[in-house]
Amino acid sequence: MFALPEKESRAPSTCPGPASTQDLDSNCGDGLERECSRKPDQKLPELYGVGDPTAGFSSNSSHLSSRGGIIKWFWDSAEAGYRTYHMDEASLTWAPVRTNSALTCCPRGLREEVARFLSFYCKSPVPLQAENVVVLNGCASVFSALATVLCEVGEAFLIPAPYYGAITQHVCLYGNVRLVSVYLDSEVTGPDTRPFQLTVEKLEMALQGANSQGIKVKGLILINPQNPLGDIYSPAELQNFLEFAKRHELHVMVDEVYMLSVFEESVGYRSVLSLERLPDPQRTHVMWATSKDFGMSGLRFGTLYTENRDVATAVASLCRYHGLSGLVQHQMAQLLRDRDWINQVYLPENHARLKAAHTYVAGELRALGIPFLSRGAGFFIWADLRKYLPEGSFEEERRLWRRFLDHKVLVSFGKAFECKEPGWFRLVFSDKAHRLCLGMQRVRQVLEGKSQVAEDPPACQTQEPRDRHR
Repeated sequence: MFALPEKESRAPSTCPGPASTQDLDSNCGDGLERECSRKPDQKLPELYGVGDPTAGFSSNSSHLSSRGGIIKWFWDSAEAGYRTYHMDEASLTWAPVRTNSALTCCPRGLREEVARFLSFYCKSPVPLQAENVVVLNGCASVFSALATVLCEVGEAFLIPAPYYGAITQHVCLYGNVRLVSVYLDSEVTGPDTRPFQLTVEKLEMALQGANSQGIKVKGLILINPQNPLGDIYSPAELQNFLEFAKRHELHVMVDEVYMLSVFEESVGYRSVLSLERLPDPQRTHVMWATSKDFGMSGLRFGTLYTENRDVATAVASLCRYHGLSGLVQHQMAQLLRDRDWINQVYLPENHARLKAAHTYVAGELRALGIPFLSRGAGFFIWADLRKYLPEGSFEEERRLWRRFLDHKVLVSFGKAFECKEPGWFRLVFSDKAHRLCLGMQRVRQVLEGKSQVAEDPPACQTQEPRDRHR
């Protein structure tokens, strides 16, 4: 607290005359007489103060930004009493009132369920620890919180582009953190390369370019499986990217929100948590949520796994703004522990439906002569519509997207994903068969230049996978 400056807080040296007090009541008069009786150099009592919540702040974490350190310090200060109580409840004579403190934002039981769930499905070589789990209301909140506690205002993350465009909002609107796009292109330069392939060389070039412009890069964002490409990084690629980050002391945020939506068994997806050795575990942070793999976007359940306790504490302290209700916590714990239903019923059925839908849309695109990327993961196909843009411009790309909208079919244009090549579009196929038929019919009519859209499409060649468990 800041006291008033002495010269402003001194008592008046003279007492106001009767003319200035004639309208005051007796109580005010008594008070005034008391004020007048003070010695000239006697200070008035402090009537207000300007708060400085960080006056006693100190942080010894090299991994947190200044605001991340402050966030963690608030948590540590507020929770010290609760931690002491829970460590030795029996010997304390006073039991604190159970409030919605940071401890109760996510109880240990739920974090243990998350740790067991991720240990199994990520195929971690050793069991993951509940102490390293943070739960917030969705991966958007995890992104926002992580960016805020790791970066100062104006600092940046590297991110391969094209990428899921909402990440820009997640890190910018909340934490004022920037993204440096590592541009990937569709050109195949050799037998061992693929379109839009990320390499360490491209990461190095992007980092050097950002540094030359005075931009401080604090980390790297990887999405695996990738959105919108559906690409999957091999264990060797992941290891190389993590080694690059370690060389430059960069944090790595790995988004694995489509981890259980790999519907082609031959793809061989591996979580970063399955690696035998993380090059820099203190700077590796893994996210997962139920929004995609379980189709539960509305419930808002996102997880962070990090071995960095300072980072975990700082992110967890924001649960006051991004917490889950007790009902959602209970539902999620019940779901994550039901391994038999997930393995024997849900995942086989979900993968079968995704594969059938993907097969249908891919067949329609081939019939139209449209190239596309087919990776066997995620909910989308990355389609090359460049031949429909005579000038090859982003203005044409947007006009084509508008024609799709006019024909009542929603696709996403490449510029929304920071794709540097005009003409790429993302088509989501995770829908019912009859809607996919109607949607692809409208896509065909747009690309063939027809203006009339039939509301009743002909019979579809595909059908919903039969539910073997009903």
